[in-house]
Amino acid sequence: MADTPTTATAIVTGAGRGIGAAIAADLARRDYHVVVNYRRDADAAATVVAGIHRSGGSAVALAGDVTDPGDVASMVATVLADRGRIDALVVNANTAAPPFAPLSELTWAEFAAKMNGELAGAFHITQQVVAVMRAQGEGRVVYLGSTAADYVGAGRLAHGTAKAALATFARHVAAETARDGIGVLTVAPGAVRTEATAAVLGAEREKALADNSVLHRVLEPADVAAAVGLALDPALRPATGTVLRVDAGWSVLAGGPTA
Repeated sequence: MADTPTTATAIVTGAGRGIGAAIAADLARRDYHVVVNYRRDADAAATVVAGIHRSGGSAVALAGDVTDPGDVASMVATVLADRGRIDALVVNANTAAPPFAPLSELTWAEFAAKMNGELAGAFHITQQVVAVMRAQGEGRVVYLGSTAADYVGAGRLAHGTAKAALATFARHVAAETARDGIGVLTVAPGAVRTEATAAVLGAEREKALADNSVLHRVLEPADVAAAVGLALDPALRPATGTVLRVDAGWSVLAGGPTA
């Protein structure tokens, strides 16, 4: 696809690897010009952009720490100077690693760092991009949540609370923007095979996930990317403020509050 001024523009935060990289590639195939945001790894982001270009898509890498309002302002200004508008925002960046520990072993600093990082990574970019979308009279925002917001146990207190807070944040954003032509959805995956989850997805866990999956396997980043692409479709504007669960049926096949 040759890039033209009429091509819709999407920002994907944390798109240098894993799920973010898969989302960027998928959106390029859907004819978006993709802004591949990254914080530190310029080489990884460049690889994602190069792959999109080889496939005939349009993309550019753009550095910026989405937890820093100054970085966000600079990034948004750069995109507007280059493209003139922002049609879609995917809030995906993993801004704070979760401390997997029970309440008895978790420090307040660890808990607060996860909560602050998770919400800062959504707050600043949302605030500034929504202002642009309001002026345009349209736009789409998708947050990458997690089914961890719904389950308890196994040291998930900080991670689950942060993801639940993100889902609530998204609902409030949806409520504030629903009359402005802006659609807001949360895509909540279950366990996904990525570099980040390699340490926790052992053989036993993978078997349990595959045995309780309509796909008969562990979710891959491409599965989540496809769901994000669907969530960005303007046809889903009536679903604003809702959560699209992508867990391959785990919640109904395994179920239970500690699944």
